[in-house]
Amino acid sequence: MSAKVICVTNQKGGVGKTTTAVNLCYYLAKDKFKTLLIDFDPQGNATSGLNIDKTTLKATMTDVILGQAELSQVITPTKYKRYDIAPTTPELANAEVEITSEQKRFTRLRDAVRTVANNYDYIIIDLPPSLSLLTVNGMIASNYVLLPVQTEFYALEGVAQLLESMKLVMKQANPGLRLLGVLATMYDKRTSLSVQVYNEIKKYFKQLAFETTIPRNVRVAEAPSHGVPVGAYDKFSKGAKAYKAFTKELEERTK
Repeated sequence: MSAKVICVTNQKGGVGKTTTAVNLCYYLAKDKFKTLLIDFDPQGNATSGLNIDKTTLKATMTDVILGQAELSQVITPTKYKRYDIAPTTPELANAEVEITSEQKRFTRLRDAVRTVANNYDYIIIDLPPSLSLLTVNGMIASNYVLLPVQTEFYALEGVAQLLESMKLVMKQANPGLRLLGVLATMYDKRTSLSVQVYNEIKKYFKQLAFETTIPRNVRVAEAPSHGVPVGAYDKFSKGAKAYKAFTKELEERTK
């Protein structure tokens, strides 16, 4: 067994990227898949969103990227069965600067992921909202790219640039990389703008657009402040049901 590795990325912030990564892992684990979430965004929101105390961490993804720790030493179990996390802290941003001139700077995450890939069914990588060295590392380490897109006015701006970067990575370093799909987030079917943007996503990405949309939902927004995924916070909420349905769709696509 070797894990399916999926990076969650969008160079625009605030599109529900981390929320999607945290909740996708939760439902994959619920569906009995052994799952690892790698927090590779220096903001460390996935780490805090799972109630991991950053002050007690002995090693983080910064140590992995600097070659000072093995990924297996950094992995921490969450309180959910089959759901582990490789946590991070803001120091990761400094590590990115430190490795800029190093050899193998683009493949450090891939090399780390390979050491644990046989222990998991899925490895989900939460990437920073930028086209940085960390993002390129994430794409090179992955089999798939998952692109959450907010159904708002500027949603598709910048997506073209991200897809160009993806093509470059495919050409030069990871020919097997595929766009797994585009997930419409913060969707509000009552507003014509939301519906219009979703239709545009479907028109542009065709079958790559996920059928499930993630609604604007208070519960989804509240859950991280309690340090839990929305499914553990309120499993009957619209947001939880949507993430559950989306996870099923993703499982089908990665069979």
